[in-house]
Amino acid sequence: MVYETSYGTGQKPFSPDLDRGKWEKPTDFLFACFGLALKLDIFVASYWFFFDMGICGILPYYIYMVIYLVPILVIHSFMGQFSSSGFISAFRVSPFFKGMGYVSTFLTISMLIYYGIFAAVPLLFIINSVHPTLPWSCEGMKSWHNESSDQLTICNFSKTEEDLLYLNDNGTVDYYTKILHVPSVLYFQKHFDTLDDSRFPDLSREYELSWHFVGFFILVWAIIGFIFYKFSETAKFGKLLRFMVLITLGLLGVCFVRFLFLPGSINGLLNYLTPRREDLIMGSGSTFIMVLQAFGAGWGSVMALSSFNGFKTNIMSYSWIISFGQIFIYIFFGLVTFMLEHYYEEMKTENFDTHVINHWLLFLSSASALASMEWPNMWTVIYYSMLLLAALIVMITQIFTVLTSVFDEFEGLRKYKQEVTFGLIGGLALCSFFFCTNHGIVYFSALALDAIWSHSILHLLLLLVVLWIYGRERFQRDIEFMLGQPFASWKIFILRFIAPLILIVSLLMGIAVAIMEHSYSSMIVLVISVFLVVIPLLVIPGYGLYNMYQSTGSCWERFRRTCRPTDWYPVEMEHRQQYEEAVGNTDVTHQLFEVTDEVN
Repeated sequence: MVYETSYGTGQKPFSPDLDRGKWEKPTDFLFACFGLALKLDIFVASYWFFFDMGICGILPYYIYMVIYLVPILVIHSFMGQFSSSGFISAFRVSPFFKGMGYVSTFLTISMLIYYGIFAAVPLLFIINSVHPTLPWSCEGMKSWHNESSDQLTICNFSKTEEDLLYLNDNGTVDYYTKILHVPSVLYFQKHFDTLDDSRFPDLSREYELSWHFVGFFILVWAIIGFIFYKFSETAKFGKLLRFMVLITLGLLGVCFVRFLFLPGSINGLLNYLTPRREDLIMGSGSTFIMVLQAFGAGWGSVMALSSFNGFKTNIMSYSWIISFGQIFIYIFFGLVTFMLEHYYEEMKTENFDTHVINHWLLFLSSASALASMEWPNMWTVIYYSMLLLAALIVMITQIFTVLTSVFDEFEGLRKYKQEVTFGLIGGLALCSFFFCTNHGIVYFSALALDAIWSHSILHLLLLLVVLWIYGRERFQRDIEFMLGQPFASWKIFILRFIAPLILIVSLLMGIAVAIMEHSYSSMIVLVISVFLVVIPLLVIPGYGLYNMYQSTGSCWERFRRTCRPTDWYPVEMEHRQQYEEAVGNTDVTHQLFEVTDEVN
């Protein structure tokens, strides 16, 4: 393959940002990728995907990890680390497909505008935990809940046979299901009038804005703005992420130990650890979603994060560590979820059908479980601080990857980094206020599930770009040049011929789930999805055609030229010269050096 330069195509050459910095420690890359697994909307979507799936259901994850997760993680890390560029400029490897980087930007934004919910809800409980009696405890709910209503809760329900009898018109007696509400869920719902009687608002009703949640969202974005004001440098940001992830996992461990003493928690652990054949079958499909989480909300997060690695960082071993670390986090949260689930299972009657609406188990129902402990205020602060930190880690990491990629691609914006940073944060904050409404705070999950099919498309295109268009031999050569170790041919075979089949299944499943979810969702959420997910995918062929238009020759010659790697080289001069010798394109590379020097 001929290597193109900007000099040859007439385009402005790539100008690396020499002030972008690097991680303070190589392991900061690992912690940043571990933080991607803290995107906890996967557990909110558990109604559709996980049900009662235990540890046995996680086993297919390890198969997917070998088949395509770890190898694709290596490809993502290779593109970022080799080029020292974010997920837009890294597609210098094949400029026709640079639109994939712009799609990744839009996907990240689509997540960021709703994900403030996962920081606002913990703030709701942390701030209100200052009351001596927690408002969502059985004692505290008397101050705001209408006791004369027909709503049964876990506080006023008695497990008596009379309570479950229903007298028909013909005089016969039937048993029927009792629906039990959780006080902390009702406390959350009372901030929206249309959520009082049901989990879902009536779509025909007008939109209702909760000013309480507007205040929480403002506080969340103010915290994020402060973080980027004080920790905008890469080394400082990586150090902050490292400590935030460690503190989050430490608090999770503390909560896990405390939850062991909740009624029913041991049964929950045993249920989670009990192998069942149906769990394995269910896990074969549902762990797709976990695997897709590994790459971040915008798909290209690992690519951008790896661009701050040293050139010789061993991304092969790191990819294995990232995969095992992320599944450890999923299992940890899964254990906590099962313990909370079985805490409420203990409240059901043995002989009659009762159901506890433990909605949003990790975020809402857990507050009532915490209220039943000794020192409930302290445990509420500890638990929800953990969830708040997890949400902030996800949000600031995604914003960091977007800013990195934008500054790498657009040289003119580098002198306005602060203005662009706070402009982006302000714009995201403004757009996020829709999710302070009764419709937005319930139906946001439709946007979260769009990631299944959109990420599957991008993974398929990435395999096409790197292993077919750029070529497996060149990819293996570059990996060996960078790391000093080969990328096994059997991995290449799996990525070229087996992984695409799994991704196609994931794509079809994702489309079906998205259609089903959006059919029950708000129209505005559907419009947001179209503008931030569907339409941006058209940027991929659109940008490719634009690149062809700027090139010369016949259509076929233009297409081939725009698919060739352009300005594809290591940024550091020492590695660039060594790569020049390895590739053998001495004349072309010297031209690139000259043009770069002129521009700079």
